[in-house]
Amino acid sequence: MKPFHFYSYGNSEILKHHKIAFLCSRTCPAHVILKAYDWAGEQRDKGVCVISGFHSQIEKDVLHYLLKGRQPIILALARGMKQRLEPEIGRALREERLLIVTPFDESVRRASAGNAQKRNRLMADLADRVFVAHAAAGGNVEKLLRDCRRNGKPVATFDLKENQHLIKEGTAIYP
Repeated sequence: MKPFHFYSYGNSEILKHHKIAFLCSRTCPAHVILKAYDWAGEQRDKGVCVISGFHSQIEKDVLHYLLKGRQPIILALARGMKQRLEPEIGRALREERLLIVTPFDESVRRASAGNAQKRNRLMADLADRVFVAHAAAGGNVEKLLRDCRRNGKPVATFDLKENQHLIKEGTAIYP
């Protein structure tokens, strides 16, 4: 994948860590959500650096679990840099364990579906590997995963019936 230019705020040394991108389609079965929470706890306990948009409710919940740890985190925005930060985000920044990245300048004030696609590509480009809890068949996340696999980026998912279309295309089974 072609590298993106991006803006950042926070501890840029985090980019040197091994990074795993977390993706999940907006619509996701409840039992997948519970498995994603367990996955987040495992990554936190292992000290793994996770990069995600943390925008959808499931992603926000994953961030909640990750923030309880000490490991580095990368928050990727689908808009320009935030002007106001949630207290837990500010705390992680002060602890120098958070980096915020975005491919958009400050004139982009709202996230959109197109912006989310560009943000997801940036995440995949920065990550060493990709984990997807669930990707809707035929959706943008599935297309991004196909590009990742074609470019040699390791991609994994849960071994669930809802993810069989990903596994059939070559996505590895987690763990």
